[in-house]
Amino acid sequence: MKWTKLAPAMLVGLTVLMAGCGKAPGNDVTKPAGSAKPLTDVKVVLDWTPNTNHTGLYVAKDQGFFEQEGLNVQIISPGESGADAMVASGAAEFGVSYQESITQGRIQGVPLVSIAAVIQHNTSGFASPVAKNIKTPKDFEGKTYGGWGAPAESAMIESLMQSEKADASKVKMVNIGEADYFTAVKRDIDFAWIYYAWTGIDAELRGEPMNMIYLNKYSDKLDYYTPVLATNENMIKTKPDVVKAFVAAASKGYQFAIAKPEDAAKMLTKAVPDLDPKLVTASQKWLATRYQDDAPRWGEQKRSVWENYANWMLDHKLLEKKLDVDAAFTNDFLPAAGTK
Repeated sequence: MKWTKLAPAMLVGLTVLMAGCGKAPGNDVTKPAGSAKPLTDVKVVLDWTPNTNHTGLYVAKDQGFFEQEGLNVQIISPGESGADAMVASGAAEFGVSYQESITQGRIQGVPLVSIAAVIQHNTSGFASPVAKNIKTPKDFEGKTYGGWGAPAESAMIESLMQSEKADASKVKMVNIGEADYFTAVKRDIDFAWIYYAWTGIDAELRGEPMNMIYLNKYSDKLDYYTPVLATNENMIKTKPDVVKAFVAAASKGYQFAIAKPEDAAKMLTKAVPDLDPKLVTASQKWLATRYQDDAPRWGEQKRSVWENYANWMLDHKLLEKKLDVDAAFTNDFLPAAGTK
């Protein structure tokens, strides 16, 4: 899987396709067998190849939670333009996105809105084989970083190194293209940006120990939501009932994954047989306590988290102006705390 390269996925600087933003998706209906009530057809587009960030969606489909909410949901892979572009243009009603890319997109006039945090705290960070002896950002000096060339990468590395009075100019940065973490660190790099829930767990299973430097350990501004579920402003304006139904079903799916990670893992691998069952199960167990974590309910987002990270991006010249924080996310469609 090529999840490592785009997982923390600073799709910063993304140019989305705006054609069709004015249409109202969610109008198609499917009549379920043996039922007089038609289901509303909607698409949810993934950010990357299927993985345990997406399990709640597959559980909701497998267990009929979407149908219970009146929806016929198709889970699709992103096209060449990417998930954000598809959601913004109305090609898909919902998508898996990131706080960082939604923030950048809204500054550029892209009408994306985050409607639920998939994972409550940032589980991404800089990983390296233990043999590289990279234990703190200061140890980045003299090392080679492998990424995908987004401006946020160098800004993040510089920010972490500044906290330890280290010299970011001593880091060599290369684009590793399609190579995954395991291939790249054995070939021409020392560290990379990953999600521990997948690549870190994979490293454990492979018996290849790594050192992990989590971003949120160095600043609360870097404890942002990644990934999130997103829709566009037009859906919220014209089809709020569909948005509410989708979030309600997704919430049930992720709550199931929290309570029964092994069963949820089986549902994901049943839907996507190419996945490694051992990796999916181990990753699912690791994420089960982290989806909701210390939030009062799964999916809850704090204004301070959106504001802090937007200010960090602005401080590092990754944004051209301040973000309208209140327009970027909403908790309005989440079920009440304690709802099953």
